[in-house]
Amino acid sequence: MKKTLLLLAMTSSLAFADEGMWMPQQLPEIASELKAAGLELDPANLTKLTEFPMAAIVSLGGCSASFVSPQGLVATNHHCVYNSIAHNSTAENDLLKNGFLAKTLADEVPAAPGSRIFVTKAVDKVTERVIDAKTAKLTGKKRLDAIEANQKAIVADCEQDAGHRCTVAAFYGSLEYYLIKQLEIKDVRLVHAPAEGVGKFGGDTDNWMWPRHTGDYSFLRAYVSPDGKSADFHKDNVPYTPDFHLKLAKDGLKEGDFVMALGYPGRTNRHRLPSEVADTFDWSYPTTVQYLGELLEIIGRETANDRDAALKYASRVAGLNNVLKNRQGMLDSYAQSDFLQRKQAEHQALKNWVNGDRANKQAYAKDLAAIEKLLEQQQTEGRSNFLLANATPRLLGTARSLYRLANESTKPDAERKAGFQQRDLPRFQAFMAGMDRTFDVKVEKALDLHNLKKYAAQPKKQRNADFDKAMGIQDNMSEAALIALIDSWYANTKLTEQAERLALLSASPLDFAGKQDPFVNAAVALYKADLKREAEQEELAGKIQQAYASYMRAKIAFMQSQGKAVYPDANSTLRVTFGNVKGRGHGNEDGNAWTAFTTLRGITAKATGEGEFNAPQNQLDAIKAKNYGAYGKDSLNSVPVNYLATLDITGGNSGSAILNSKGEFVGLAFDGTLDSIISDWDFNPANTRSIQVDLRFMLWQMQIVDKADNLLQEMGVL
Repeated sequence: MKKTLLLLAMTSSLAFADEGMWMPQQLPEIASELKAAGLELDPANLTKLTEFPMAAIVSLGGCSASFVSPQGLVATNHHCVYNSIAHNSTAENDLLKNGFLAKTLADEVPAAPGSRIFVTKAVDKVTERVIDAKTAKLTGKKRLDAIEANQKAIVADCEQDAGHRCTVAAFYGSLEYYLIKQLEIKDVRLVHAPAEGVGKFGGDTDNWMWPRHTGDYSFLRAYVSPDGKSADFHKDNVPYTPDFHLKLAKDGLKEGDFVMALGYPGRTNRHRLPSEVADTFDWSYPTTVQYLGELLEIIGRETANDRDAALKYASRVAGLNNVLKNRQGMLDSYAQSDFLQRKQAEHQALKNWVNGDRANKQAYAKDLAAIEKLLEQQQTEGRSNFLLANATPRLLGTARSLYRLANESTKPDAERKAGFQQRDLPRFQAFMAGMDRTFDVKVEKALDLHNLKKYAAQPKKQRNADFDKAMGIQDNMSEAALIALIDSWYANTKLTEQAERLALLSASPLDFAGKQDPFVNAAVALYKADLKREAEQEELAGKIQQAYASYMRAKIAFMQSQGKAVYPDANSTLRVTFGNVKGRGHGNEDGNAWTAFTTLRGITAKATGEGEFNAPQNQLDAIKAKNYGAYGKDSLNSVPVNYLATLDITGGNSGSAILNSKGEFVGLAFDGTLDSIISDWDFNPANTRSIQVDLRFMLWQMQIVDKADNLLQEMGVL
């Protein structure tokens, strides 16, 4: 990769050795820091995506994972496959509660519909192809449309290589673009998941907390056609043979050891402007916390005595709880910090630098002022549309997507809106097929009532007239009237039937117009208004994109002038972060004072036999008997369960392989600590800690408790 201004900005020293989610191509630029932290490998070798160890790292499309055997066995977090476990669970065969182990390949079951394993094959800079000379002169929606057209052309060309999924990702506030080419493995099967009392031990109580004793691991397997090609599920498919897989470390970690996480972090916000920080922490996050709490209360109430419904919403509840605790933790940290003041001071220093030099002022001042006004407009619109967005019933959202697909399908594929092209049909099919195991009419009615009560209570001028007309919302509607209206929707819709949803995937716009379905009729009625609102949003987004890129160009140049490092915010692309195993403070017993490791003793101490701390009896028996096998650590007089490290991770890093200084597998990242999750916005080296499940605990649980000898043999342990 050519050196650019961004790479040149990475000069002599980093602000903090453990900070940064680095693109693999950037690692030679920080080789001295990696070596100082303890890496024994040549950093230059970590840039080669088709060689070890990068070729073993995969994405699940929201979580990270890695190949750990020559037969396509994939290790990731339990919570990353939670939906697949729930999908295969019934009240009579509760895999969530009891766990699952396929003793043979024939026993493995399909993961949830739409499950994918993505293997990155190439990353290429395509900025000049995305923003060519013609596009650079455009603004607003025209600019955004041109960028999208260029991206689609690049992706279409890349996907001529059958079986691959290609994405053009934006870096540094859309200042640069890279083409990510990935092998898309469509046949994904569930292989092993421990009981919920292991994989989710501690539940929401322990989520984001330390000390931790959670066995957050599970295994999938990638399958391909007999000729080695990407293929949909078929009984004749065979396990995928990866070019490389990770080797399990024979020597366990100790405090101070080098570790690195290889994965696909979702989003960080360290380059955001002060106004974005204020809007997020003063309005967006507090509003989100309140709203998610309300949703969780409703789902809990409606599924309390219905195990099948509870299983349908188990994955959603876990996700909502995770986000709620995350946002509340950030709010608590923010309230105790001077983050906004520091951000404002940093931004003022940037403006002073821009305005203090004629060339800088000419290059950046106009866009620096423009971005502030544009963001203010976007934030205002976001607040005013919050209740409307939440008032949309889930089936209306489904109908809108299906009707949009029908209209886009009348165009040549290259002219269709991104997300509605031929390449996107498998995603639609999987979603429509999988809804039956994630949808319950009783629960959805309760959620709709809650959301519509808030929306309908607004003055008429604050509501959306098109939405009101399409859905039958009237002024001063009583709760009884809203209940009757909602009941009428569900009594007259067929979208609750899988066959109807799948049929609409190939329906024409005229077919939709002839349907006698309240959600379909509303989607058709709202279509023109939806397109108009989308165009208005894209006009603003196009202006923001242009101004934000200029802002980032100025910020990078400013940081470079100070000799500071620049790494891009996370954007779900492959990154490497490094650090060391390290606690926070000193203690004598099982992590109570932030020691680096927790042990099996902590499981026994927390186990209650019910709820979130319902450890399996066979696990407790093994702990009581001190049956540690080969996995005990003498200095702990037990088996290490979880450990802390100074790794810079975020959502999407869940399931990331943790490697030691030799590139050997030593565990899986699965969480952070509550007071450090604000590092998504504001990295603090003093208290930022990631939480990992120790390989030794994974192997102990698999061998001593779950008797997963077949998998241990496959991974070369036995």
